[in-house]
Amino acid sequence: MTTKRENILIVEPDDALRQQLQDVLRSAGYEVSSAPSQDEGFRVVQTGAVDVFVLSADLADVLCCSSLTEIKGLGSTANTRVILFARGGGAMRARALDLGADDVMTPPWEPAELLARVRVQLRDKQALEELQQKSRIAEEGQEIAHTAFQAIAVTEKMTRDAFSTGRALKIGVSALLGVAALISIIFLLFTRRADKENRRAYSVIAQLEHGVHTEEALVAEANRAREELAQSDITEQKRQLQKQTNDLRQKLSSADASEVSGLRKQLEETTSRLKKVETQSDAAEGVIRANAPSVCLLHVSVSFLDQSTRRPLRYGAINPDGQPLKDGDGNVVYSLEGRAPEVREDFFGTGFIVGQNEVLTNHHVAQPWWKNEELGAASQQGLEPAIAEMTAYFPEAAAGISLNISQISEEADLAVLRGDFSALKRPILKLDGRKEAAVSGQPLISLGYATGISAILARAGEDAVKDIVRLSGGDPKKIVDELQQRKLIRPLVTQGHIGDVLSDKIVYDAQTTSGGSGGPLINRDGQVIGVTFAIVRGFGGSNFGVPIRYAQPLLKP
Repeated sequence: MTTKRENILIVEPDDALRQQLQDVLRSAGYEVSSAPSQDEGFRVVQTGAVDVFVLSADLADVLCCSSLTEIKGLGSTANTRVILFARGGGAMRARALDLGADDVMTPPWEPAELLARVRVQLRDKQALEELQQKSRIAEEGQEIAHTAFQAIAVTEKMTRDAFSTGRALKIGVSALLGVAALISIIFLLFTRRADKENRRAYSVIAQLEHGVHTEEALVAEANRAREELAQSDITEQKRQLQKQTNDLRQKLSSADASEVSGLRKQLEETTSRLKKVETQSDAAEGVIRANAPSVCLLHVSVSFLDQSTRRPLRYGAINPDGQPLKDGDGNVVYSLEGRAPEVREDFFGTGFIVGQNEVLTNHHVAQPWWKNEELGAASQQGLEPAIAEMTAYFPEAAAGISLNISQISEEADLAVLRGDFSALKRPILKLDGRKEAAVSGQPLISLGYATGISAILARAGEDAVKDIVRLSGGDPKKIVDELQQRKLIRPLVTQGHIGDVLSDKIVYDAQTTSGGSGGPLINRDGQVIGVTFAIVRGFGGSNFGVPIRYAQPLLKP
C-alpha cells in the first residue's frame, strides 16, 4: 500500500543546525527541503507543495516580510502549517502564536519532541482538509437537494396545470421525492460515519513490540537453550548411563558381601535403561532420516494496521545506530505517519508436509493472535494484527518458501498452509487417524523446532552465534536466512511415551517447549498420530497433541 509522503520545508540560516533538522525529519520518512534564508523559503512555499513550514527566525524579520498568516496561505498546497523556532521567553512565544504560528518551540530542542510536534501539525492539517472535503460534499449535496426540490416544484405546477394527466405526473413526483429522500439519507449517514472516525482516539501498544534482539540477549538465550537441550539429548543420556554402569561395576568388584546384592540390582536397572535408550536412539535415527526433511521451521511476522485508515503502525524514527527513537522517558516513539520501519512481532513454530504443496500446523501458529490476550488487546487500541510475512524453512533447502493460509479447522487448533514445494521433492508424511494408532504406554517421537531460533543457535556453537548475530544485526528474519545458508536448520527429535489418549487430545511426556507447536507426533510404526499444540513451560512434563484425525477433513480434495 503506497501513501503520500509529507513535505516539510526548513528555513534555518545556521548550516549545522539546518542539517541536523533535516537528518531528524528524514529519519522519520518525511520529504524534506531547506533554505538558508526567509526570502528563499517563501519562494519555495510559493512554487511548491509544503505541508509543514519549520521557520527559525526573529519575529521582527518575519514582520518585515509578511505575517505568518499570510505565509500559511502561500503555495500550491492549502493549509500549510507553521512551526516557529522563537528565541526568547514566554512573551515571545505568545507573540508568535498571536501572529499566526501553529506551534512555537524554543531552543534547545529534542528530536522526539520535534517529531511529535510535526505529527500533531500533520494530523491537524489532515483533519482540516477532511473537514473542508466534507463541507464541499455537503454543499454539493445541498445543491443537488435544491435542484431536486426545484424539479418537484415545477412538477407540481405542471400537475396542477394538467390535472387530466395527473396519474402519470404523480408517479414522476413520487420518484423525484424518493430520490431526494435517498440523497438526504446517504449524506446524513456519511456525515455521521466521518464524525465517528474523527472522534476515535488512538493510542500505541508498546508492550506488544519485542523489536530487534541485542547480541547479548541472543547469546544468553542460546546458552539457556543449550543447557535445556542437553537434558533431552539421547546421546547425553547414553553417556551418563554408560558412566553409571562403569562406576557400578567398579564398586561391585571391591564391594563387601553386604553391598553386593544392592549394587547388582542397581547395575541391572541401569543396564536395562541403557539398552532401552540405545533401542530408542536407533528408532529416532530412522525417523530423522525418513521424516525430518519434511518438517519445517515457520516464521510468522505480524504487523499492526489502523482499523480506520489501514495504515501500518511504524516507529517514530530510527536513530543513526539503527535503533528506534525514544522520548525523554526512554519510551519508544510510534506513529501512523512517515516512512520509518513498521512495527513487527515475530513468532516461530513448526509445520510438516501433509500433501501436495500443503503444510499442517497449529491455528495459533498460523494466526498468532488467536486466543492470545496480549495480541488481542491491540484491537482495543484501534489496531488490527495482520500477517506481514509467513515463511517456511526446510532442512538443507536453499532458501525460505513463502506461505499463505489455506484452511483453518473449526474443531481443533489446526491450520493448513500452502506454498510451492515442488522444487524441494520432499516426502509427504504418512498419517494414521485410527483410534488404535495411539495407545497409552506406547513409545512416541516428537519432531519440532523447540525454542525457535534459540535452540538452532545453541546447536551452532558460541562462535557461530556471535558471527550470525553480528552479520544479521539481531533482525529475526536475517538470522533465519543466515542459519538457512549455513545448513543449520534441522528439527529437534525427542522421545517419550503416550500417557493418556482422550477424545480431543493425546497426553505424552516427550520433551518439548515453545516453538515445537505444530510439530508431528510419530508412533512406533513411523506414522503421524498427532500434532503438538500445548506444552508445559521448560522441557519435560506432560504435553498435549491434537489427534491427527481432526486434520483429515482439511486435507480432503
